[in-house]
Amino acid sequence: MTEAHGRVPSPPDEAGRARGRVLTVPNLLSAVRLVLVPVFLWLLLVVHANAWAVAVLMFSGFSDWADGKIARLVDNQSSRLGELLDPAVDRIYMVVIPIAMALHGSLPWSIVLTLIGRDVVLALTLPLLRSRGLTALPVTYIGKAATFALMSGLPLILLGQWDATWSRVVLAIGWGFLIWGLAMYLWSGVLYLAQVGMVVRQLPKVSR
Repeated sequence: MTEAHGRVPSPPDEAGRARGRVLTVPNLLSAVRLVLVPVFLWLLLVVHANAWAVAVLMFSGFSDWADGKIARLVDNQSSRLGELLDPAVDRIYMVVIPIAMALHGSLPWSIVLTLIGRDVVLALTLPLLRSRGLTALPVTYIGKAATFALMSGLPLILLGQWDATWSRVVLAIGWGFLIWGLAMYLWSGVLYLAQVGMVVRQLPKVSR
């Protein structure tokens, strides 16, 4: 029997091998995004090449979208490593990029502290999850949408720092994305805490 989209399901052992793969296109894209973090910091804060810094952020945002699409739609491209690596790189971006832009003077520190504070609160739930035999909960759609909106808004805000008429429009659009993304980011945090509460209530503690 074929699946709804017409593909023949992979045998269980083949599916297991695919899940354990390391060298996949999504994992490669996540690794590239990770390498680009210090490149962005060097471009923005050391050599002040703002245009190149914006290009790096835009490429990172596109590759984040692309690796998720490839993992979902292409056979044998979804892996356990990818499920861990992709959100980990997202978290690094959500901490490092706003701090760098605040140091650059293009983003208020209040936004930075809000973003980091949300992640710190969620990190504090890790001992509760581990006590139930879990390391993390699955990334939600709203969380991915929030990250996409934030990673769209941040480069536009940086691009809007130019002293030109067009930059005012770009800056306004960037702030629109940022505010929308920040609202979803905080709401996804609330949903995550609710999920943690359900896990704590429904799953027994594991023996060590």
